[in-house]
Amino acid sequence: MKSSTKTSAAKCSLPAALDVMGERWSFLILRGAFVGFSHFEQFQAELGIARNILANRLSKMVTHGLMNRVGCSEDRRKVIYSLTPKGEALLPVLIALRQWGERWENCGPSNPVLVDARDRRPIREICVLGVDGRVLAPCELKWIDSSEVNQS
Repeated sequence: MKSSTKTSAAKCSLPAALDVMGERWSFLILRGAFVGFSHFEQFQAELGIARNILANRLSKMVTHGLMNRVGCSEDRRKVIYSLTPKGEALLPVLIALRQWGERWENCGPSNPVLVDARDRRPIREICVLGVDGRVLAPCELKWIDSSEVNQS
């Protein structure tokens, strides 16, 4: 391996992303937030997660800016969690993982089905697209140093 490849790999953002989201409960909490969970009790009851683990994961997600945590005006003992734009940006990752699971692990569609709210039709499979919109296969991709990227 060339030293420039080692340098590029060392600067890769994947380890940082995995540090924030690299475990099962974080993704299930994220999914819960996308379907509308906003209270600790909702996450705990629906996910069946231990309270200490849930508290730890929610705290980490707030610390990393994926979720906001604000007091509930109706009940001062409760807290409301909501996704930030940074957390919402993980939606394609969550969908891609779900679709991968449907294809390779469950061998079929999950229930509930994720649909376009406008026409209630299932969404398309997440894929890698070129700048011109064409679907790219793994053999059409190449990792290069950022200084070599064609910006035109």
